Amino acid sequence: MSQSILSASAKGATFLILLQVASRALTFVVNQVLLRFLSPELLGVSAQLELFSISVLYFARESLRVALQRQAHGTQAVVNLSYLAVTTGLPLTYVLAHLWLRSDTPQVPYFSEALGLYCIATVIELLTEPFFSAAQQKLLYKVRASAESSATLLRCFGTCGSAVLASRIGVDIGVMPFAFGQLAYALGLFVVYFNNMRSVASSQHFTLLPKQFSTAEDSAVTFKYFSTTLLRLTGSLTMQSALKYILTQGDSLIITSYTSLADQGAYALASNYGGLIARILFQPIEESSRNMFAKLCASAESSLNAEKTDGGERSQEQKRNLAQASKVLTIILRLYSIISLFAITLGPTLAPLLLSVVAGKKWSATNASNVLATYCYYIPFLAINGVTEGFVAAVATNKELYAQSISMGFLFAAFAGSAWVFLGQLQLGGSGVVLANTVNMALRIIWNTRFIYRFFGKRETTFRLLDTLPSITSLAPAAVVPALMQLRPGYKYLARFGVLGELVSMGAVVGLYAVHVLFFERQFLIECYRMLRPAGATQPIKMQ
Repeated sequence: MSQSILSASAKGATFLILLQVASRALTFVVNQVLLRFLSPELLGVSAQLELFSISVLYFARESLRVALQRQAHGTQAVVNLSYLAVTTGLPLTYVLAHLWLRSDTPQVPYFSEALGLYCIATVIELLTEPFFSAAQQKLLYKVRASAESSATLLRCFGTCGSAVLASRIGVDIGVMPFAFGQLAYALGLFVVYFNNMRSVASSQHFTLLPKQFSTAEDSAVTFKYFSTTLLRLTGSLTMQSALKYILTQGDSLIITSYTSLADQGAYALASNYGGLIARILFQPIEESSRNMFAKLCASAESSLNAEKTDGGERSQEQKRNLAQASKVLTIILRLYSIISLFAITLGPTLAPLLLSVVAGKKWSATNASNVLATYCYYIPFLAINGVTEGFVAAVATNKELYAQSISMGFLFAAFAGSAWVFLGQLQLGGSGVVLANTVNMALRIIWNTRFIYRFFGKRETTFRLLDTLPSITSLAPAAVVPALMQLRPGYKYLARFGVLGELVSMGAVVGLYAVHVLFFERQFLIECYRMLRPAGATQPIKMQ
């Protein structure tokens, strides 16, 4: 059982990573075009519109998605419950749109019209939730990859095409290109999901519309449509989702409230570039591993009191599943630690130089360079928190989730306090927001790690934090690499080539350090490759 789950999750992670690489590469190219046509103020407004869409989608569907991943139920039960996202999302869209309009409306052309298109796009995206949930339940990662890649392509064409066309005909359409792109994304997502899932529903005998349950099918049903167990779990997760939203989107809320549009644009650019690794690699692994942990540890609670007589075979299978979950979690965290080495040692020096190349002098002259350099130190915390919090969401009981919700209240106080120090007292601007987020993530990681130790400890399964760290030989040069990056060896011979000479000089240090780390971590990386290969999922996973 554990190997089949691992194989499906690894295959899903591979699909999602490839999807993110392709979509982010395309988005990156489009952004380079847009930066030539848009000012920092317009990019700041687009960040506000994106925050509106994220807020509606998060509150409408986040607790539902986590609940549906945690427990095994029939596909029809999952589809039925998914429609709650639509019913809660419609009034939420209306209320938040009015709040956005009643606040200090940015003085840019067509802001209200753009917000209206974002409302329509958000509702359409919510209508795809039943399709998404059914695809996740059936582990149809190809369907999800197809839908999201097509939608991303349409968003790029809509955003970039409208901006270039308006510039050529000499019309100022303000922030409307982002609204056109968002609407194209939502329509593409709906059409592709609908076309793919319609045949799946027909062949596997479920419907994509709400369907009543008979008493014989499920005795625990509310209003004849919703699984009572899933409904209760969703309710218990709602408050936690609200607190998690404040902690996750706190940077956007703070910078929207306390900084100028130009600073918001600089921060949006820096966080977009700085978060590329998180969105391309960390997010797909987090999503697929959360599904995997939920399935591997689904019966772990019963294994605590399992009888060794009649239930001996089942108890042994549960122990193997728990051991597999611990091993995979350790491997993911160690892989993240290795990636973090490069982010911390190379990123702060290399990022500002790369920003001047890809975004131009107009953007490198803003505060975006400093924010991007600071963001490099934030990446390890973002990665580790993602997978550890995903594990907690997958296996925690309702009581434990309630305890986590209470803890998040204290974490928000710590986040707000650190934001007040970095922004209000030290006046660090966007860099201060990143540092406040780092404090927030560090505290969340501590809570998650304590939970993981207790979880495996109660079930007599080994989990050691030291196993998640890179080898000493990989860590050793990390102390001197930043100094070498600053020295730029050989740059005096390459100075006449300007920025290209700097890149070549730094690239030599990057190359040598990468070869060093890859050499001493080669055995572990080979095992990671075997784990990610669907064909190699049945191979034993070893730890050094």
